[in-house]
Amino acid sequence: MGQAATLPCRRGGSYVMELYEWFRKFIIECPSGLITLHEFQRHFCNGTGGSESAEYAEQIFRTLDNNEDGVVDFREYVMAISLLVEGSAVEKLRWSFKLYDKDRDGAITREEMLEIMQAVYKMGLAADLTKPNPLTAEECTNRIFQRLDKDNNAVISLEEFIEGALDDDWMREMLECDPNTVRVERPPGRDSALGTHG
Repeated sequence: MGQAATLPCRRGGSYVMELYEWFRKFIIECPSGLITLHEFQRHFCNGTGGSESAEYAEQIFRTLDNNEDGVVDFREYVMAISLLVEGSAVEKLRWSFKLYDKDRDGAITREEMLEIMQAVYKMGLAADLTKPNPLTAEECTNRIFQRLDKDNNAVISLEEFIEGALDDDWMREMLECDPNTVRVERPPGRDSALGTHG
């Protein structure tokens, strides 16, 4: 659910060739080698339901921008793609945790989780990205907190996040940024730098 970022799909072949292809697309769309938040939102929103995804795109952008300089360079971009495509479950969950931890204080509050879930739900409904979920964003957030907040302190720590997601398939599907979970189809004839992701 929380995994609708825009990343290229694996197409087989060697990793070096895929890396080259990602770089080529990135440079076509971002000749400076850098992508700003506005550019990222434009590309992300074009393929994932328009303005409904702008807030979610902003949080993904902030998670990609490791050095917090306001732009994502190819190195930051490809590191995230590589991790989300090739990384272990724990690595993917660490990245996902940063996505939900909006204020970067090392803990996810119910409000932070709900904001991301609401953005994902709006985006999913607008673009038909996800399979139907019988739970609302609020119910989903409550369920996640009930299962993950083991010490009942109203926040989810990184340890609780990873341990809980690894122990529960539903939780892991909801929280892990897995490129194989959700596919975003691009409009025909569009060659976007940001590819597709699930």
